[in-house]
Amino acid sequence: MDKNFNPDKQHTLAKPVSISGTGLHTGVNVDMTLKPANPGFGFQFQRTDLPGMPVIKADCDLVTDTSRGTTLEKDDAKISTVEHILAALVGMGVDNCLIEVNGPEIPIIDGSSEPFVEIIETTGVLEQDAAKIWYTIDTNISHFDDVKRVEMTALPSANYQITTLIDFNSPVLGTQHASLKSMKEFQTEIAPCRTFCFLHELEMLLDNNLVKGGDINNAIVVVDRPVTDDEMSRLATAFGRTKVEVKSEGYLNNLELRFPNEPARHKLLDVIGDLALIGYPIKAHIIANRPGHSSNVEFAKKIKQYIKKNKHTKDIPNYDPNQEPVYNLQQIEKTLPHRFPFIMVDKIIELTDTRIVGIKNITFNEYFFQGHFPGNPVMPGVLQIEALAQTGGLLCINSMPDGEYDTYFLKIDNCKFKQKVVPGDTMILKMELIEPIRRGICVMKGSVYVGNKLCAEADLTAQLVKRT
Repeated sequence: MDKNFNPDKQHTLAKPVSISGTGLHTGVNVDMTLKPANPGFGFQFQRTDLPGMPVIKADCDLVTDTSRGTTLEKDDAKISTVEHILAALVGMGVDNCLIEVNGPEIPIIDGSSEPFVEIIETTGVLEQDAAKIWYTIDTNISHFDDVKRVEMTALPSANYQITTLIDFNSPVLGTQHASLKSMKEFQTEIAPCRTFCFLHELEMLLDNNLVKGGDINNAIVVVDRPVTDDEMSRLATAFGRTKVEVKSEGYLNNLELRFPNEPARHKLLDVIGDLALIGYPIKAHIIANRPGHSSNVEFAKKIKQYIKKNKHTKDIPNYDPNQEPVYNLQQIEKTLPHRFPFIMVDKIIELTDTRIVGIKNITFNEYFFQGHFPGNPVMPGVLQIEALAQTGGLLCINSMPDGEYDTYFLKIDNCKFKQKVVPGDTMILKMELIEPIRRGICVMKGSVYVGNKLCAEADLTAQLVKRT
């Protein structure tokens, strides 16, 4: 990943790039082309060999099989073994990509993500003119499977990092762990790590004619029991060799390990690929104990549901009363013409060229409570909108060249009131420019929060008029 890479921007590929190979389980030779896509497109697979060339989104809700890799299915279209290409795209910082495939399975190549990383690096990653919205979690999210002894947890974190632990009760593998503290390390530390299987699993696949990939020199084979000469001969034939043998470490000699803990690192690779199916970029520390595709997908569904449920809180400003304000009340009065009892904003805590956040503390002593529902004081909705308008006025005036201006509101659209505001509440007033200011016309999106609850929202249009 380039040192100038901006993780807060969306990225796609600079130009299309292709790779061909055999599907491990189907034995079908497949051509795969990665194509650039627009911001917000995400990852989508297109089966170009099927009528109508159907598109299947990379979505955990579309997973129909996890027995030998992760399979997505929509209507009658399927695509299998998607995890390695998805891991490569995430690991290289790609957010939007159309993956064209003319067969039912992603090519296995060497069983890792490295060949895909290499072609992505060849074509280049292109920054797009769109912000990347990261989704954070503020509580632990866990998934347990007592039967498989799987435990997966997502912890709040400032960045996306993953720790995997594997324990297959195997004297060969033992207990292994791997970690990725930054996606910048993916290309060198995780991408080259190949899939692995146990000898008894490979024999079952051969017995059922499931490994049709021709050349299956793309998996680390763990030998967890004594093997007869006849079995060795059969394996040699399957691997296209005159002879295979068991190395002292307990692996077949078809491959040399790239890392001592390559199996644990490959499990981490699979976690990255499967969690790409959440559909949202996340910041969390993932701890995965004995992960597998089925557990990864169930875990992805839990995280996706959490994000969808809490999505509306994504851009809620954080208010710290100890924070020094950008503008205090005296400074606000130098800009706005409003005075008691009609000034509706106490201080400004955030101000950029496109966004402002103000604070209004609501007390029982507000003048309007004398007549607005005595005995059941509720702040009038129109005054909540007035508070937004005053906050937005500060944003607009601040963006203008030297001189004194007044703001006059022209219209209010899409106004909704969702929660009551009562004495004791602190209103957080957020206004954002929807489009650049042109000819003194400002179009803004306003939101009123109390804590993390949205109380009111509206689109407001105002005109700036220079004072004479």
